[in-house]
Amino acid sequence: MSSESPHPFLSSGQRRVIASALTLLAFLGTAGLLIGAIVALSWLVGYFSGVLWPLAMAGVLALILRPVIEILERRLRLRRLMAVVLLYGVFLLVVAALLVLAVPPLASQFIDFLGYAPTLWDNASQYFNAHFPQWMALAQRQVGEPASRQLVETIATEGKALITHALPSLRAAGGGVLGVLAFVTHLAIVPVYLFFFLLARGEPTENLPAHLPFLSPGVRADVIFLVREFVAIIKSFFRGQILIGLIMGGLLGAGFTLVGLRFGFALGLFLGVLNIVPYLGTILGLAVALPLAFFQPGGGWAMLGLVLVVKVIVQAIEGWVLTPKIMGDRTGLHPVAIIVAIFFWATALGGVLGMLLAIPLTAFFVTAWRLARKKYFARPHA
Repeated sequence: MSSESPHPFLSSGQRRVIASALTLLAFLGTAGLLIGAIVALSWLVGYFSGVLWPLAMAGVLALILRPVIEILERRLRLRRLMAVVLLYGVFLLVVAALLVLAVPPLASQFIDFLGYAPTLWDNASQYFNAHFPQWMALAQRQVGEPASRQLVETIATEGKALITHALPSLRAAGGGVLGVLAFVTHLAIVPVYLFFFLLARGEPTENLPAHLPFLSPGVRADVIFLVREFVAIIKSFFRGQILIGLIMGGLLGAGFTLVGLRFGFALGLFLGVLNIVPYLGTILGLAVALPLAFFQPGGGWAMLGLVLVVKVIVQAIEGWVLTPKIMGDRTGLHPVAIIVAIFFWATALGGVLGMLLAIPLTAFFVTAWRLARKKYFARPHA
């Protein structure tokens, strides 16, 4: 005999509607908790940025340099302390050599570029006055309008706010001279953190299971897997991006110099290093190098085309040779996902720190979602 009532209180359609509503409510609650967690994390990172970013920088450098320390220990049969001291000594010698050989010409090019900026602006104005007088007349008329002046003032105010937002440690310290001193102090503590991080033996997550006895064995294994995966992503991403950025900087600097772009070597190195944040060097490179090539003395469409050819060739080398060989498909993220991630984490974590950690954090959450979908949300087999 069936235990179900012949006249249920709710019909099957009503039960489906209620189930769908409860599912939607659970989804909204989960999304709200996730957004709240991100907002809280953003506040904490912004508030403690002066403490966190030196630790983060030292931790990333330690992950990158640990293999070097281990090689020194094995090949030279040194104690750990002596290997770290030797690495610091070599680093100081390299920095001293750069200060003597490379920094003066680069600094000279940078100062010359700043001094050349007004001339570049005058050349651009003369070109547009000669070829597009209607647009220049329209722009000059609009500049006198109150609404346009207010828009310019608003843009300037937002630009200043953006700069302050991009340097959270300076903002937290109050700006000005004290802010600069605080930034220098935070930067100076990085080698101290790095020294002790490099002295530590074993993997960073080696003792993690002992600190999670309150978790069930299955959940503890998942947490340890995700933490180790995150550390591996951080290590491979920054090691690969730094190496790729340096190689791209050398190629861009050499290429720009060969085609005759003014300040090409310094500009190429600078844009290559900026590629540590994906696409940042490419965007700024096009925004700076192309106008410079077009409006410099002896420039024009031919110079602009040559600069574009150099940029395309170096970008092709990066996409087809450097990234596959050095990094492989470690992150597994689509280029559109990378761009969205950079903007999202830059907003969530307050500027430069978020941009640097955007790809590792996104790759980590993608890995966590794949694990959860496979282990906890998969439908049981019949």
